[in-house]
Amino acid sequence: MARPPSIGEAQLLDLLMPVFREKGFEGALIGDLSAASGLQRASLYHRFPAGKEGIAEAVLTAVGERFLWILEPLRTESDVSQGMDETARRLSDFYGAGALSCVLDTMTLAGAPEKVREHARSLAVTWIEAMAEAAQRAGRGPDDARRVAKDVFLRIEGALVLARVLGDTEPFTAAVALLPTLLAPQRD
Repeated sequence: MARPPSIGEAQLLDLLMPVFREKGFEGALIGDLSAASGLQRASLYHRFPAGKEGIAEAVLTAVGERFLWILEPLRTESDVSQGMDETARRLSDFYGAGALSCVLDTMTLAGAPEKVREHARSLAVTWIEAMAEAAQRAGRGPDDARRVAKDVFLRIEGALVLARVLGDTEPFTAAVALLPTLLAPQRD
């Protein structure tokens, strides 16, 4: 009989994600992933036969599931404003109030396989589409909603970079706080 895994899949991916967040795909060595997970290299290869690329894909799948939860209020909350506020709160939690790098960004740095880059790209598109849908439900036209959703995405991602460079999370906190205001049309 096969021995049960010493660590569950979700917990394992939560331990592996920070390595990719901090080092990107190319910089994340199997030794780093082994140390972060507490598993021997052989155990990692047993669980992820495709090696580092398989681990990266699994981490991005977990990030995608988390993003679905983060974005869910934008898509389902009957009060669009409340949905925007809740999504902003969840985004802040996911990014450690701006202290954590964006795994979508770090996974697409030089050296990442195209499959990994495409997976990260699809998650970014999902995020932008969810914000555009919310902006439309709040009263913006389709083109304006897509434009403003991209702008919000750029502000949040740029704020993560600025927070990391300056060692100050305030730019991220400010960008996330603006999410509801920027997505909803201005009322006169």
